[in-house]
Amino acid sequence: MRNADAVVIIIEDDASMCEAIMTLIETVGLNGHMYASGQEFLQHAPPDGPSCLVLDVRLPGLSGLNLQRELAMRGMDIPIIFITGHGDIPMSVQAMKAGAVEFLTKPFRDQDLLDAIAQALERDRAARRQRADMAALRQRYDTLTAREREVMRLTVAGLLNKQIASELGTSEKTVNIQRGRMMQKMQADSIAALVRIAEKLDM
Repeated sequence: MRNADAVVIIIEDDASMCEAIMTLIETVGLNGHMYASGQEFLQHAPPDGPSCLVLDVRLPGLSGLNLQRELAMRGMDIPIIFITGHGDIPMSVQAMKAGAVEFLTKPFRDQDLLDAIAQALERDRAARRQRADMAALRQRYDTLTAREREVMRLTVAGLLNKQIASELGTSEKTVNIQRGRMMQKMQADSIAALVRIAEKLDM
């Protein structure tokens, strides 16, 4: 587990349980933040780096499941590990369907929690890499001129340069130049790579 940049957020109203989890994660070099309620957590900005929630299902005020829904509504995609002393099957199914990484019933084994945290942090790292890749693609696409975007759209649609020129009312030579610039800006070394980029951009 790469721990230096990771944060585990513990939301648990049982102070002794909260401290026990904090002590456990510190033994493997993880950073932790503790909150006694979902409302308290929502008052703070989420961590910049990889993170996950260790979240009690039954909390005063905003329950764990309701906090999960609130985070989804806010677009805050933080992997969640639910813990509970009163878990039942419908509750765990609901939590997992909504994207929870794990649902642990107290008392749970320390290793089970650490394994779930490792899985959750890796999921968050992967999601952050994907978002960064998408942001970079959009940034490259934003550098295209309006005509280069048209050339890209028609290229990925399978048209040849001659057909694109006819479609746009320009010369094939001009399309060759625009297509070359577009491919360079999009960092695509082949039509297949350009098509994959277009799919990611949902063109």
